[in-house]
Amino acid sequence: MIEAEILQPVVVLLAWTMVMWVWMYATRIPAMSKAGIQPDDARQTKGLDEALPAEVQWKAHNYNHLHEQPTVFYAVCLVLAMVGMGDGMNALLAWIYVGLRIIHSIVQVTANKVMVRFVLFALSSLVLIALIFHAVIWAFDIHI
Repeated sequence: MIEAEILQPVVVLLAWTMVMWVWMYATRIPAMSKAGIQPDDARQTKGLDEALPAEVQWKAHNYNHLHEQPTVFYAVCLVLAMVGMGDGMNALLAWIYVGLRIIHSIVQVTANKVMVRFVLFALSSLVLIALIFHAVIWAFDIHI
């Protein structure tokens, strides 16, 4: 069995994604009902952006965002865990990444201030780059 601290933040981000899934549907289904939108009317989800309040759609947009860059996070964390580099600094970086992504979610689904989101996204991207750099060092046996 792989023992690595880095798997804990991975599981937390997975769980957070499901929290956002619940939040999305808890707001979207009542809003669709209130707007008279039938399930088949949502085949083209772009139409929902026009038909539903922005505050409702922010949750859906964030849920989608949690399936974009975080997939790279999951992959690099699994690589680092499998090769025995999932503890210490890499685990700390993973926790920082997850914290930034959760804060990004909260900002996006509440106030949705784009510049705040951008800064959080940029910071989380830099953390992700550091994790990838550590995986590159291992994968290519680079001695620094």
